[in-house]
Amino acid sequence: MTTTDRTPDSDDEMTSEEKRHDQLTAAPEATEADAAPRIEVSEHDGTTRIDIAPDAAVRPGPGPGVDTDD
Repeated sequence: MTTTDRTPDSDDEMTSEEKRHDQLTAAPEATEADAAPRIEVSEHDGTTRIDIAPDAAVRPGPGPGVDTDD
């Protein structure tokens, strides 16, 4: 089944990644880059680590030029 074959009632057949992609590219001027992964998840010795992808276009925290109280 391709995304063009889907009906509004077929959301339960979509994977989490497909749903994420649909949501992030639904806006009128959205691009494929909007759906690019922004985090990297890894597990080491039972501990889950979540890192911001080095090439993520959007990063958490204040943007450039924003003053912060140190």
